[in-house]
Amino acid sequence: MQDVTPTLAENGTPQPEGDEIVSETLYIQNLNEKVKIDVLKASLRGLFKSYGEVLDVVAHSNLRMRGQAFVSFASPEIAQKAMKEVRGFPLYSKPMQITFARTRSDAVLNCAGRTRYSNPLKQKFKAKRMAAEIDGAAAAPAARRPNVQMPDEYLPPNKILFLQNLPESVTKDQLMALFSQYPNLHEVRLIPTKKDIAFVEYMDEGSAGIAKDALHNYKLDGENKIKITFARK
Repeated sequence: MQDVTPTLAENGTPQPEGDEIVSETLYIQNLNEKVKIDVLKASLRGLFKSYGEVLDVVAHSNLRMRGQAFVSFASPEIAQKAMKEVRGFPLYSKPMQITFARTRSDAVLNCAGRTRYSNPLKQKFKAKRMAAEIDGAAAAPAARRPNVQMPDEYLPPNKILFLQNLPESVTKDQLMALFSQYPNLHEVRLIPTKKDIAFVEYMDEGSAGIAKDALHNYKLDGENKIKITFARK
């Protein structure tokens, strides 16, 4: 018998089955469970930000939500385009399974000036949901804060680098040769549907910082400067 994993909402409760409804939030499954949550969230944010503003990335380490995440955008159109182009992309060697979430995320509701718990009769449910999400990540309170985007140039150190403005003809071997000049290179990941961006991961933040400082604005094709920043956490 085939093992069917139910679709979950952000709080870990099963989502109802039915026709797919386009929404601002994508539900992602089959993520690599060995990757740390903060690294996973940074990679997802860096991957999807090229399609438009990412309002929130929700992922938890508890057993029920392991290997899954939610990514919320400013509009359903952005989410739809991102899903179409990224679905099946092998993030950390596992192809992502992407569908639309069946409930609107807190970040989307806050952006629209609404709240999921404006009805006083739902206050008890709010308390239960808040308690369920306190699993060590404390994601719910952070998600309800105003979305203030820090400029890429001032992001905190990360062992994952985000490359932009790459020539479309660039290959993985070229990037491997370029970044392997610096010690502790771990992996180079290209995005098949977005040839002008890539991720480069080192074994530690210090090694990534050295490579970033040395190669930022490097002209790989002799013309266009590569923009290199730390991936968002």
